Amino acid sequence: MKTRITELLGIRYPLVLPGMSWISTPELVAAVSNAGGLGILASGPLTPEDTRSAIRRIRELTDKPFGIGVTLLMPGAKENADVALDEQVPVINFSLGKGDWLVKRAHEYGGKVIATVVSEKHALSAQSIGADALLVTGHEAAAHGGDVTSLVLIPAIASKVSIPVIATGGFADGRGLLAALSLGADAVAMGSRFATSAESPLHQNTKQAVIDRTEQDTIYSKNFDGLWARVMKTPRSVKETRRPMNIVMACWEAMKAARIVKQPVWKIMLGMLAMLDKVLLLAYFGASVPRLKAATIDGDLNKGVQFIGQTQGLINDIAPVDEIVQRILVEARSIHEQHNSLWN
Repeated sequence: MKTRITELLGIRYPLVLPGMSWISTPELVAAVSNAGGLGILASGPLTPEDTRSAIRRIRELTDKPFGIGVTLLMPGAKENADVALDEQVPVINFSLGKGDWLVKRAHEYGGKVIATVVSEKHALSAQSIGADALLVTGHEAAAHGGDVTSLVLIPAIASKVSIPVIATGGFADGRGLLAALSLGADAVAMGSRFATSAESPLHQNTKQAVIDRTEQDTIYSKNFDGLWARVMKTPRSVKETRRPMNIVMACWEAMKAARIVKQPVWKIMLGMLAMLDKVLLLAYFGASVPRLKAATIDGDLNKGVQFIGQTQGLINDIAPVDEIVQRILVEARSIHEQHNSLWN
């Protein structure tokens, strides 16, 4: 299956695993890349040493293209990005920050850069600095999707840029893939679907919770980690998103979270001082870490909160990555053939 994304990145199928903290680990990244898609490593919880080890582990597991995600707003992200560039990772995916320096350095060794965007303004800005593709995140997506649904956002942005678009938010099967291509996208990222695969490290309790819930069972709020985000609806997440914690408590929780992600407290403090206008946002981000980890790693939805997309209503099983990929392709091909017959 050929699209501009498959040709740009050297992959077989236009399917992407986005970088999800504690989920997009080397094993899952390699499984998606080996199945013909593009796996993207999540660097958020990693130290530079962890990042280097993870990159080398991926290369032990696959000889296919893969990527790494960096959230530039967060403390430690630049150091992780430096490691990825030093290791010449084939694809760099950046978000929440200015990535012009990333683009320049990646292009020096032939790497490709994908910018995550949620608006036309950010899409055009990313294109102007030389990004090779866009990961366009619609309202339906897990975590930090945009205000506009994918049905409108994808064609709106695709019609205004010349670089390839990867659609994410609302895509979990062959129907979604074909729909995204029809909307002008060149690939889809399916975070929630791959998160519930057999190879995913997401806790079994949380995987089962995804299967048991419907598309109605999510919450979209900015009171959890400071940005508008979509999480699974549970008693804990309802409580967490009902009202934001005060700045003092958020900063205290962020300091505790620094130890969880193995970041020195002084680095977190410097990060806050360097971006005084974003102190509250950084504090909320940090405070969310223990709750995210509790759901993702420990499977405790009474104490934890899980990022999940509305596609949880489309996920009905836990299957190997390769089976999921082949199922998506067969379904997309079948629907394509059925629609072709409408014109005969």
